[in-house]
Amino acid sequence: MQKRSDENLKMQQHHNNSNLFNTMKLVNGCKGNQVYALNTTNPCCNHSNNEDKQQHSTTSAQIRTVNNSSIRSKLSQSISIDNLLLPFGLPSTDLLEPPIEPYFKSINYVESLANVYKRLESCSVEEKSMAFLEQCSLFKGLSEPKFLRRSLRSARQYAVDVNEKVVLSAWLRYERREDEFDGSCSMDCGNGRVIECPKSSLVPGYDPDLVFEACPCRRTLVEVLSVDEREEEECSTSEGDDYDVSFCIGNEEIRCVRYKIGCLSRPLNTLLYGEFRESKREKISFAHGEISVEGMRAVELFSRTKKLESFTLSPRIVLEILSFANRFCCEEMKAACDKHLADLVCNVEDALLVIEYGLEEMAYLLVASCLQVLLRELPRSMHNSNIMRLFCGLEARKRLEIMGHASFTLYYFLSLVAMEEDIKSNTTVMLLERLGECATLEWQKGLAFHQLGCVMLERKEYKGAQHWFEAAVEVGHVYSLTGVARSKYKRGHKYTAYKQASALISEYTPLGWMYQERSLYCTGKERMMDLDTATELDPTLPFPYKYRAVTLVEENKIGAAILEIDKIIGFKVTPDCLELRAWFSIVLEDYEAALRDIRALLTLEPNYMMYHGKVHGNYLVELLRRNVQQWSQADCWMQLYDRWSSVDDIGSLAVVHQMLANDPGKSLLLFRQSLLLLRLNCQKAAMRSLRLARNHSSSEHERLVYEGWILYDTGHREEALAKAEKSISIQRSFEAFFLKAYALADTSLDAESSSYVIQLLEEALKCPSDGLRKGQALNNLGSVYVDCDKLDLAADCYVSALNIRHTRAHQGLARVHHLKTQRKNAYDEMTKLIEKAQNNASAYEKRSEYCDRDMAKSDLTMATQLDPLRTYPYRYRAAVLMDDRKETEAIAELTKAIAFKPDLQLLHLRAAFFESMGDSVQTVRDCEAALCLDPNHSDTMELYNRSIVDTNQIGNN
Repeated sequence: MQKRSDENLKMQQHHNNSNLFNTMKLVNGCKGNQVYALNTTNPCCNHSNNEDKQQHSTTSAQIRTVNNSSIRSKLSQSISIDNLLLPFGLPSTDLLEPPIEPYFKSINYVESLANVYKRLESCSVEEKSMAFLEQCSLFKGLSEPKFLRRSLRSARQYAVDVNEKVVLSAWLRYERREDEFDGSCSMDCGNGRVIECPKSSLVPGYDPDLVFEACPCRRTLVEVLSVDEREEEECSTSEGDDYDVSFCIGNEEIRCVRYKIGCLSRPLNTLLYGEFRESKREKISFAHGEISVEGMRAVELFSRTKKLESFTLSPRIVLEILSFANRFCCEEMKAACDKHLADLVCNVEDALLVIEYGLEEMAYLLVASCLQVLLRELPRSMHNSNIMRLFCGLEARKRLEIMGHASFTLYYFLSLVAMEEDIKSNTTVMLLERLGECATLEWQKGLAFHQLGCVMLERKEYKGAQHWFEAAVEVGHVYSLTGVARSKYKRGHKYTAYKQASALISEYTPLGWMYQERSLYCTGKERMMDLDTATELDPTLPFPYKYRAVTLVEENKIGAAILEIDKIIGFKVTPDCLELRAWFSIVLEDYEAALRDIRALLTLEPNYMMYHGKVHGNYLVELLRRNVQQWSQADCWMQLYDRWSSVDDIGSLAVVHQMLANDPGKSLLLFRQSLLLLRLNCQKAAMRSLRLARNHSSSEHERLVYEGWILYDTGHREEALAKAEKSISIQRSFEAFFLKAYALADTSLDAESSSYVIQLLEEALKCPSDGLRKGQALNNLGSVYVDCDKLDLAADCYVSALNIRHTRAHQGLARVHHLKTQRKNAYDEMTKLIEKAQNNASAYEKRSEYCDRDMAKSDLTMATQLDPLRTYPYRYRAAVLMDDRKETEAIAELTKAIAFKPDLQLLHLRAAFFESMGDSVQTVRDCEAALCLDPNHSDTMELYNRSIVDTNQIGNN
């Protein structure tokens, strides 16, 4: 009952606070609300040329406006797929272009990572937060969301001033997209820690160890009220006998203590004790509207108690006192008013009402509080013209700058959100211009100018794009040279663009994207040679595969085109590549394969527009469904089991998409979808599915589990464990036990912890679930048994998992055979996995451990061909070369992979090789880059400390 009453009190206080500002007579200009008409077209889509747009404008307009009802009506007509799609034609190489990536991209990531690490180790406290933000921008370019979030948390941890705390806390919240949680409030403190707590962000001061503690707003409201009541009792004591001056306002006299009023500020002290006439008078007139009677009484009380009457003063009176404090330079009273008003702002309406007052009265905390509300409402607040007016204009930035709120961090966050919402909008342009004005360091300017160039390129303002790309190059962002070349090409200067790209290759260590860019400006065999070189240097670039595939289509080699695009889809799933493969399948009239890819594509990008932005993916799904066998929900479950057991993740995604179409909002299916997306390394889409699963949960204990997975996947392990425990306390379920076991197992387990994880997994297996999840639990249980050296129990788990078609258990069973010195059995077990699994790069990699060197090299070569992002094959080949005393070749093998994937293990191994060769300088550099990725990696730290000593000795000699 006490808890319930506390909740009621909280709700009542929130309701009261949210309406406090509504009664104030503020300027009408703050009350308007207008939404920007943003372009909703997916920026990833290709666009046809103007001639094509004119030719098919009628058809395009019809398709763009398709909804469910119009889909049904069109399907009722006799429209064939060929008749619908023939006007759009086959994909053409003329329409393909690689994107200029709109983020900070280093020409040498190892050097950049090492430099950031050195700065982090040597910079002052005030500079640390910005150094972590630079690190964050590097990780953005590496597409490492886990590292990026860690850098953001570190930047918030070391933030010194309130503005940085407010922005970074809102940014962390945005990264989890908690705005999409049903029933959530933007001012909730997220994971319950100080690091994301909005109230804690407004507290001045610096304590990096405090941010991971539970936030203070977790105190019950009864505790807060009792503290405030005691303070009120203390404040109510008066010194009536000392009243010796009166301030007259109208017919009212406010009795005050002259000395106390004089202590509020030097100007008041001069007024009451200086050469002014007022110093001789017992009655002083305030007849010119400086302050109201109520306001002056509050000033008198503050002069004695140094506190504001929290429960009796309206915001209007506090604003009067704030204005009075500013007029007479009463800094202590101004700070109290500032804090009081800042605590009252709790929604967008409040923020818009009072932020102008905060700016006029120079109330730092009040403005910070308003900004915090607006930032924590992103991306919704991005569409409010009144809100954007506060940020976008030059004059608006200058006003914020005077207050200390126009920071680079603020505009970095705002422009990032704007680019995700609509990269072509005027809002995006203005925010990036403000970002450039706030930039002081070279990396900041390079980022801002480069992003402006990318936006102008998207808007087809090529002269402006070239200007900004060149500005970025001038401050050291070499990657922007690709933007310069592209802009010149778009302006008709193809040869100049070719020379620009060629100069880039000759002046710097060649990278894949350099050859990719130059390929646009040449033709025939020369273009294909550049694209092949790009793939050789960086096999993760999608564009060369796409171009080669479309070239094959133009030669009427559709099967070969599908095989080519399969190469990139096998390890890097993107909507554009899935679209191409679906397009090819339609040409072959393999509508089932096309439907599979379009369903998977729509799982990644629900609003994706195909055929150069002319056809919505959902429309094609409805059209293609008429030409394939229809499945019931029971059939779908059987299909899902088949694809799951064959490790066909894209096929599984497609089946889940169909099941959700039949049963929208099914949280269990949405959760399965998120697991598949994580396996495909599509983290953004996976988080969206998890949030949808959470929102559609039918019970409290289920919702807690999904919130726990969201927390775990965004790096909040302890909070995830708390969610799992709370869910179990409500109802014992498979997923709650599994989440808790999974999170606990994510550390080095001792015997006692391993035993507890085993117990949790056994409890999970006792709870109802389907075979897909129980197979995963049995597989995990087997892994823990192996770590505990209980090989027979582990084998039993793996066999049980295989009996319910959890194919990945072959790998665990192979490990058991290997540990029992049954190497042939281990090899055979992995061969079974290779034969069953469609996605089998990891199986080849693992099988290499159970055979001789020549066979291992063959398996690892196959693993690299299937998935060049897997780092173990490079490390193995480099180690073999090192054993054969081929040091240069060993270094080259690692360097080849590091060029497109700066990985911790790769960097550590190369550093160790450099150390064995006596090259301490290179060793230090690689160690610093590795420690930038993981500052707690003990082996690298040990190697680094040794190398630093060697480097210092060389320097001294």
